[in-house]
Amino acid sequence: MTRECAALLPGVCAALADPRQPGLDDTCLEKLLDWFRSLTWFDPTVELVQDNPCLTELITSVLALQDPSPSILSFTLQLAGILASSESRFQHLQQEKLLGRLFGQEGPRGSTAWEDASVRSAWVKGVHSMVHHQPALLFLCSMGGMDVIFTLQGDPSLFVASAASQLLVHILTFSLESEISKALSTKDCDWPVCAQMIVKHIQESLQSSSASHMEQSLKLLSSLFGSCFGSCYAAWTEVLWSDVAKQIKSFLLEETVQAQPLLANLLLNVARSPVFCGTEGSFWALVTSALEHLTPVQAGPLAVGLLKLCKCPQDVRIQALTVLLQPMDCILRAASQPLECAGLLDESVSDPGAVESLLSSKTTCAGLLCQTLAHLEKLLSLKHLRVDLPCVSLLRSLMTILQFCNGFLSPTSPLGSTISRNLINCFRVQKSALDVLAVLSEEKDCDTLIGNLFDVLLAYLQSPNTSPTVLKKTFQATSKWLVHLQGLSCSNSQWQQTEKILEDVFVVLQKRLCSPCWEVRDSSLEFLTAMVKCLRDQKEFRQCFLSSEVLRLTENLLEDPESYVRASAVTAVGHLALITCFAPESPVTGSQYNKESIVAKLQEILSTDSEGFPRRAVISTFTKWLRGGCTGQLEDTVQFVSRVIQTVERDLDWEVKLGGLELVEVFCSQTICQLSQCPYAPVSSAVTSSAPQKELLQVFCRAKLFGFLYGSLCDCDKPVGQRACDVLVGLRGHFYPMSTLENPQEIEDSPAGRGIAWLQRTLRQGSLAQNFPMDGGDGVDFQDPETMMLALGAIDLLELHDELNKSSDHVEESPQSLLQDILATVGTIEDNEVDCY
Repeated sequence: MTRECAALLPGVCAALADPRQPGLDDTCLEKLLDWFRSLTWFDPTVELVQDNPCLTELITSVLALQDPSPSILSFTLQLAGILASSESRFQHLQQEKLLGRLFGQEGPRGSTAWEDASVRSAWVKGVHSMVHHQPALLFLCSMGGMDVIFTLQGDPSLFVASAASQLLVHILTFSLESEISKALSTKDCDWPVCAQMIVKHIQESLQSSSASHMEQSLKLLSSLFGSCFGSCYAAWTEVLWSDVAKQIKSFLLEETVQAQPLLANLLLNVARSPVFCGTEGSFWALVTSALEHLTPVQAGPLAVGLLKLCKCPQDVRIQALTVLLQPMDCILRAASQPLECAGLLDESVSDPGAVESLLSSKTTCAGLLCQTLAHLEKLLSLKHLRVDLPCVSLLRSLMTILQFCNGFLSPTSPLGSTISRNLINCFRVQKSALDVLAVLSEEKDCDTLIGNLFDVLLAYLQSPNTSPTVLKKTFQATSKWLVHLQGLSCSNSQWQQTEKILEDVFVVLQKRLCSPCWEVRDSSLEFLTAMVKCLRDQKEFRQCFLSSEVLRLTENLLEDPESYVRASAVTAVGHLALITCFAPESPVTGSQYNKESIVAKLQEILSTDSEGFPRRAVISTFTKWLRGGCTGQLEDTVQFVSRVIQTVERDLDWEVKLGGLELVEVFCSQTICQLSQCPYAPVSSAVTSSAPQKELLQVFCRAKLFGFLYGSLCDCDKPVGQRACDVLVGLRGHFYPMSTLENPQEIEDSPAGRGIAWLQRTLRQGSLAQNFPMDGGDGVDFQDPETMMLALGAIDLLELHDELNKSSDHVEESPQSLLQDILATVGTIEDNEVDCY
């Protein structure tokens, strides 16, 4: 603790204990507690309380109050717990007889203050902070604290109940720490006193007739096995499980038990413990039983969790996959009667009637399918899945679901008819199925169904009943499958199929680009951009694109009334230009499609559009072009960059300015490599002392980079200044590779010295430097290579970098400032002494 803080602390403690003072804001009290946590974390000695007796005086004063406010009492409980977290300070507070009066029966537990949830929560937090040494653990047991925590597990406040459960996990784990070094075998495990109390409480609650007590213990067990306890205390983990396994098994078999939904999470957390990673033992038999007896909705999360585990036995893994696929299998079997193709499963794990019943109900059908589809999407996204998914049947099932949802399939079976009625126009299921469909495009076994699949996708793209959100998902899935289609081996028949699909897609796209709904126009442009990114080198794609009206319609959308659409149109035009303008042999002729006209259109948007989104899209597009070498020879690129940054530096949108700085960074990097004849970034000392160095500076000055960069250092938006400083620090590293600064006296005596001194002073003002003159001020010439070389060497950019990267609250949120603010709030110091924020 600093001397200044130690001087302010007695006044703060006195103010907190004074009932006449107005209540402090809870945020201030929390910040104060955070400060004490940091103090005690780094220093476990007793000196903190000995050197600051005002802390114990505060606790004594609050205890003496007849009716303290809940906020001050809560603060005091937490403060005492934090101070008592080390054994030496705990003993000191015990000698002062304070801890019993706070956490024992004579404390707030027996008063009306206990009715306030914040006080109960603070009591739990205080105990949690305190129990980090054995004396505190013994103290807790001796004062009846364990029974209080057991009661608070069922507190009406969820925050209190959750904190109590976390505290029990901490106590059990901590109480075993001293035993872990004994490396006891399973048979020799004797629970320490506190741990024994917790285990006994769990066992009694599980056998209780009270459903709430059972649920509390199941949640506690789940937290225990899910914490480091299950990983680090193997012997006790096995003993604890053996003590409760029989009761857990009985819950699975009793269908009336309300606690069944909690069992899946518990079993999954136990399965993650290293103790049960082997294939032997009764645990996996219990997991198998759970997969059979839990409802399909309850078993789903357990099944997907098991499939993610590395060391789950293969037979259990297959059973878990079967549980997940059962709803999809039911969909396939319900689609046609008699069954025209094989389903996903040869046999079921649990009763198929349960799944059929859920799918037959309007209230549960969509929920079960959305859950199943979400789990399948997670599994398909895994790089290493230890079971084989039947991808072809799964794809067929997904197509069936999508056809049910849009009414394009009329099943003949009674079950199919019911499911179809339940799913018609169900957007939730449509979106989930399309998500899985998109991920399934990565699989290689679905080629035989591609024609049927695109029939389904095109039906969605063409249908006027497809909602904008579902259409967006359809576009995303279609672009993925188009990439998959292009990756197939191209026989003549395959080429014809690809060409036909692309033609159909472009016909739909033309229609959607003219939609009256802006979300549809926006999604269509995003889809077009995605296609161009992946397929622009494919002959069939280029032919279909160039023979359509898509390019003209896209350029029309540059003037769309909706700014999001204009921004997407800019991005699409930027990618389309790679086909129409920047290709070595551009197949598009006509003045309206040449490079100059496209650049002029986008520059006009950058300088005149009233919304930020299109302008950001333009600067992002220009940067992509620059990276891709689309801006021509060096001199053309210099003029291009110069025009762009002269527009950007006047922009009021900080994200546009950041984009401009990224453009400058790319330009600098490319130019340095080009003029230094070096394909990699760093410039050697031999190069920096040669002619290319002067040429490089001349290029940067012609592009008017330095005025933009130095002006950005003084921008009122901090990220802009930080990025500009990063670029300048990088340039300084190129021109001064050995980090040698110019002699300050030489600079001062040079003709440019006065201007550089002015620039240094201006930069120190930062954003306070109003109207930074981009074209120079007080003699500094941003277009003069020699002056800019001297500036890079003279100005301490690293110091400026550190200043810009300091958090804005590095002063305002200091402990001293916090204490001053508290004193100011209670009116004990003058206004001019306060660092208010």
